[in-house]
Amino acid sequence: MVIGFFMILVDTTIVSVANPAIKAALDPNTNNLDNVVWVTSAYLLAYAVPLLITGRLGDRFGPKNIYLIGLTIFTLASLWCGLSGTLEMLIIARAVQGIGAALMTPQTMAVITRTFPPNRRGAAMGLWGATAGVATLVGPLAGGLLVDGFGWAWIFFINIPVGVIAFVLAWMLVPQLETHPHRFDVLGVVLSAVALFLIVFGLQEGEKYAWAPWVWGMIVAGVAVLAVFVWTQGRTKSEPLVPLDLFRDRNFSVSNLGIAMVGFTVTSMSLPLMFFIQLARGLTPTESALLLIPMALLSGVLAPFAGRLLNRTDPRALLVPGLLMVAGSLFWYSTLMNVDTPIWMFLLPSALMGIGNAGMWGPLATTATRNLPPRQAGAGAGIYNTTRTVGSVIGSAAIAAFMQGRLQANLPGASDSSSGFGQGALPPFVIDGFSTAMAQAILLPAGIMLVGVVAVLFLRRPKPQANADWHAAGAPKAAADPQTAEASGAR
Repeated sequence: MVIGFFMILVDTTIVSVANPAIKAALDPNTNNLDNVVWVTSAYLLAYAVPLLITGRLGDRFGPKNIYLIGLTIFTLASLWCGLSGTLEMLIIARAVQGIGAALMTPQTMAVITRTFPPNRRGAAMGLWGATAGVATLVGPLAGGLLVDGFGWAWIFFINIPVGVIAFVLAWMLVPQLETHPHRFDVLGVVLSAVALFLIVFGLQEGEKYAWAPWVWGMIVAGVAVLAVFVWTQGRTKSEPLVPLDLFRDRNFSVSNLGIAMVGFTVTSMSLPLMFFIQLARGLTPTESALLLIPMALLSGVLAPFAGRLLNRTDPRALLVPGLLMVAGSLFWYSTLMNVDTPIWMFLLPSALMGIGNAGMWGPLATTATRNLPPRQAGAGAGIYNTTRTVGSVIGSAAIAAFMQGRLQANLPGASDSSSGFGQGALPPFVIDGFSTAMAQAILLPAGIMLVGVVAVLFLRRPKPQANADWHAAGAPKAAADPQTAEASGAR
């Protein structure tokens, strides 16, 4: 299951490294960065909207079955992405890829929640969190090597053999878990989709249309539709898309807020950083990716230890320093983003961010799902991943607008220039202004991460939950013992 989750994360980080190359190939003649950012935003938007229902689909039809369907869609869409000849076609293919990812992601968390008892779930979620750290290494490195060696299309073609291997392994090894009947809230799906689209489109395209009144109207309408969605969820008597009673658990609510801040930060920070390193400093995609090695290595190595520690300690002991380190590393990056900084110094905030990541992904996921009954595992995982992805979508849209605004402030008239940012190295007379704009832009995710620090201060230390209580709630009894769980998985 983790292989599929790994592929989804790798795909996101690969694209962040390849964005300048994609812009140069498919949108070279404009200075508007919003166009190429839609390659990320279309994927994230299509990913976020169905997540609420795909978690329920796993409960209803079995997480293994839905996972395999999503993996098939994701792999075929990757082929379509690589064959795209225009930016518009690539954006459409990425949206289809996002639907496949939406079918896969909740199933990984739901299987972990339903297979591992509470006293062992921290270590399992630690491995799930470590996957994010390894993906941050493999994604940029693979992206850099593939873009430099074969072209941007190969960042998508590489998913095909990985997808085939993941399909075969999941088919053979992942057990069929008990299903639970659910009704599906079609009105909720429509309202959430409309609200997200209006908000994201308004944020991302606002700068392009000079924040015209109709743009603000779209954003306000999106917020209003979102409020209607929440209202209908509270009044739905059958099964709402978002069971609001789950939010009575403070740790579930706070963890969702925290992961939204993390999603915003992780998605938005890479764009100004990669554009600065590649366009202002002239590094290749591979060289840019090498600067992220300390982050990926430290995150991947430390995350399992953080997961085991979480089983015995207050989650705030890991989350507060972890999120603070990530925020501090972004402020550090901002001070280094100028032409006079030696390149090796960018390794230092990368290392600090890696340590922070280890105390961020796994602990948040474990804290969110610790008290969920097995019957609500899919719904809870769907909500959690939706809030993470909504944060990512808004982060992608917001950073595009903020970058464009900072470029206009530091390079007046840049958007009217006849030459584009996608046509290779920047001319010397714009490098300082461009660098300042990107340094200012990365302060946005840094500030959002500080909001996340404040949020996790409101977590409570979870009460010890006996395995017997967990089994009584309907969990698979074979999972209480590692060897029995392994045998159950083999069956």
